[in-house]
Amino acid sequence: MASAVSIRARLALSVSATAFLMTGAPALAQTTPPQPDSAPVVVDDIIVTAQKREQSVQDVPIAVTALSAEALQSRQIDGGSELLRAVPNVTFSKSNFSMYNFSIRGIGTKAVSASSDPAVAVSFNNTPLIRNRLFEQEYLDVARVEVLRGPQGTLYGRNATGGVVNMFPELPKFRSEGFAAGELGNYDSRRGQAMLNVPFGDTFAVRGAFGFTQRDGFDYNSFNDTHVNDRDLFTTRLSARWEPTARFRANAIWEHFEEDDNRSRTGKQLCTTDPGPTQVGSASITTAYTQDQLSQGCLPGSLYSDAAYGAPNGGSFGPVRLLGTGPNLGFGPNFELINLIPLGFDPYEGVVQSRDLREIATSYDPVFRAENDVVQVNLEFDLSDTLTLYSQTAYAKDDYYASQDYARYVSNPAFVDSNSVLDIFGDPAPSTATPGGVYTDPQLGPSDRILAVDISQSDNRQWYQEFRLQSKNDGRFNFSLGANYLDFKSQDDYYVFNNTFSLIAEYFYNTDFLPNGGIGTRPCDDTQPFECVYVDPNPLSEINGEGHNYFRSKNVIHTRSWAVFGEGYWDLTPELRLTTGLRYTEDRKDTTPYPSQLLLGANLNGDPGLATGGYVRSGYYALPDVEQKWEAVTGRIVLDWTPDLSFTNDTLVYASLSRGYKGGGTNPPRLDLNPTVVQYQPLAGTFEPEYVNAFEIGTKNSLLDGMLRLNATAFYYDYKDYQVSQIVDRISLNENFDAKIWGLELETVYKPTPNFQIDANFGYLKTRVADGEGSIDVMNRTQGNEDWITLRPWIQVPSNCIAPRDLAEQILNSPFGTELAIFSLSALCAGSSRFGTFNPDLASSLPFWQFYGFTYDPLTEAPNGGRGFEADLSGNELPNSPNWTANIGAQYSWFLGDWDLTLRGDYYRQGESFFRVYNTEYDRLEGWDNLNLSVSLTNEARGLKLQAYVKNVFDDAPIVDAFTNSDDTGLTTNVFTLDPRLFAVRLTKSF
Repeated sequence: MASAVSIRARLALSVSATAFLMTGAPALAQTTPPQPDSAPVVVDDIIVTAQKREQSVQDVPIAVTALSAEALQSRQIDGGSELLRAVPNVTFSKSNFSMYNFSIRGIGTKAVSASSDPAVAVSFNNTPLIRNRLFEQEYLDVARVEVLRGPQGTLYGRNATGGVVNMFPELPKFRSEGFAAGELGNYDSRRGQAMLNVPFGDTFAVRGAFGFTQRDGFDYNSFNDTHVNDRDLFTTRLSARWEPTARFRANAIWEHFEEDDNRSRTGKQLCTTDPGPTQVGSASITTAYTQDQLSQGCLPGSLYSDAAYGAPNGGSFGPVRLLGTGPNLGFGPNFELINLIPLGFDPYEGVVQSRDLREIATSYDPVFRAENDVVQVNLEFDLSDTLTLYSQTAYAKDDYYASQDYARYVSNPAFVDSNSVLDIFGDPAPSTATPGGVYTDPQLGPSDRILAVDISQSDNRQWYQEFRLQSKNDGRFNFSLGANYLDFKSQDDYYVFNNTFSLIAEYFYNTDFLPNGGIGTRPCDDTQPFECVYVDPNPLSEINGEGHNYFRSKNVIHTRSWAVFGEGYWDLTPELRLTTGLRYTEDRKDTTPYPSQLLLGANLNGDPGLATGGYVRSGYYALPDVEQKWEAVTGRIVLDWTPDLSFTNDTLVYASLSRGYKGGGTNPPRLDLNPTVVQYQPLAGTFEPEYVNAFEIGTKNSLLDGMLRLNATAFYYDYKDYQVSQIVDRISLNENFDAKIWGLELETVYKPTPNFQIDANFGYLKTRVADGEGSIDVMNRTQGNEDWITLRPWIQVPSNCIAPRDLAEQILNSPFGTELAIFSLSALCAGSSRFGTFNPDLASSLPFWQFYGFTYDPLTEAPNGGRGFEADLSGNELPNSPNWTANIGAQYSWFLGDWDLTLRGDYYRQGESFFRVYNTEYDRLEGWDNLNLSVSLTNEARGLKLQAYVKNVFDDAPIVDAFTNSDDTGLTTNVFTLDPRLFAVRLTKSF
């Protein structure tokens, strides 16, 4: 009820502002001197190259939104992440790792893999960039931005199933011009931009632009008492233009972007704590340790409930459970066994987070570095008066590094004091493990708490070459033919460091005995012939990447793609045109899999480890390359009609049928466990490409003598193998689902007087996963089947499993007690040669099938190898696909002599959606809105503009997307939100 009242209040405020602009503003304008007669009022036109030739945006039979530099600035759209306010059926969010999800009509990049392609292609001056800084980078000296909705490929260099975002920078001009702008705002924001264009005669010109942003942090870290998530970035662009003859034209562009600050890669981490059951059938669970073992860490509750601001049941974490059982350091004063962590201890018990999404609590502030370079050379040669040859050559490199606290909240003190340990005779036998209750991790340093930090880094290189031949005949037929080649190399590394990992490596697997009888550790080097786990001794900033005391997912991909494509344009009559396009694409992707090696070891002579299940003790070896190849024929056919109607000034009606394609890829490699040591659930190693058949009808209209522009589009997609990922076994498991998508879009601009303009867009979207599709929901593996329960496996197996309730009940009621149940319950997930099995075919030191009187093989007897029951996805909505989006903007200008005063407001709202394909209450994202206001004072004669703005007027922090973490970290949820309220004053001098 409160939410509905709030929404009505916001709408009332927005409507009141619009009403003021429409009614009160003219009254104020009457105080100004009367304006001289001028040309008829018309909506400003924008010339675009959506079809690789200059056309009015109203003449292009494609659903395209074009935003000029002036439109971007008036709406305060400073970067690609804010385009959703100007384009219907668009959503945007950061991703959990190094990229983002820009979604058009429900189609975005929900696949997480180094080998996955973006569904929405992002281009810089027509060059597709596989990796880019669309989210971080701010627009600088931009000519326009074009957003094409729907499958693209017959004109653009890279296939895209969702659409294309194409940013066009201003190129050098053969006249002198420039500008300098400075801005000051809250959060001690300082922004500046400058441009200088210098011609050298009539044939050569250069242009340089520079921009920077520095700002204090948006988020408060209450543990360190610091502000994080700040900005310190800059962009430089140099370009040159050469036109020595009327037939030959060339330009070259170099752009460099760099950021070095403590931007947060993700937002807060939420969790509805799962305490675990107290009863399994007739068996009562009386020990905290056993209850923890039946907990998955977090429950699938709503992200909007108070309970979501808890912390995971840390007692369920594999490393915590292992350190609670061993190694045994010795005895306490009452002759009780002392382990590194008390048995049944939950390090996050009682931890409650602030409800403020912009407040975290961590001992580690984030680190963020990004560097991106693009070099582009464009050549045009007129072979004749009607035929032009185009060449575009581009090189791009992108380097990215981001590190932050994994959880964004702190644990309680967790480690025992290893100095207070006695031997069997009651004499002191201190250990070097955790003196004073503090463990010193080689990467994370000393702490009495559990620390966890991650690193996401990426190194990318791309070459691109395109040739295109285009006609410009006066007759009834024209064409565009092209060919391109793309060579893209990438290495993505994702690390997770946790001091419990290192503690286990040093004092469980690399145990040594001190002269006093206490527990010590020994280095895993060439002096140790037996199985051990290599611990990287270097600090976090200087890791060698060879350690097995941290998780590393190393992903190396080489993509080579070539295509031939073209379109033909037939003027069937003066009012009727037929466009046909065809493309042939061949994609090759070579992936080099590097299995992760967390806590895996081996003998010095290369024999596999019998305790850990590993094949090597240090380093990351490569498995054979996975070579993939796809060939696809795609295209489009469009019929457009420009009738002469009595009630419009200009009308375009079009219908199109197109087919789009996006390549498949490989899932990152998992642990390479020895199956004779630890059983492991199988997973798919690859995922399929996407295909879409799209039908679209639309109309573009100019009415009321050009004062009103009204465009409408309806579309229907038949989608095959949409790629969606979730974290399984610590890797992104990408799956494919068929779906249907349909919707409507409206865009309008109304300018009844030179003073007043109102613009709006609306998108309706309906997405539906095809009947019969299913997937295992890691948040609900049993799907309500009461005959099965969820279990935590042993430490080497990352993912939870399901097991028969009656077998778990039998174990818990057995005379062997809860001590042996620690191991036997885990064996229901996966058998182990060291820690027990119920499978007689797996050799083990603990043959539980003899102890308990039953046999069980989870890989063959449990649904999907023990991973769980599939959730029925039939009819579900696709992720990040709100049923509607809407934006309305209005501006009014007062002409005060040499000065123009303009007031503008923009209100945006999107409806409810889901961040996962399962569409549960846990997945629900509430609708949210955003209001921005600005006022500007301009003197064109003097080249002066003073502007003040407020973004996110209501200072909202909606959850715009979310990401579910892995089973072994408790199935916590990283959430993403908007920037807070920002206000600033900006002064620009143009010349």
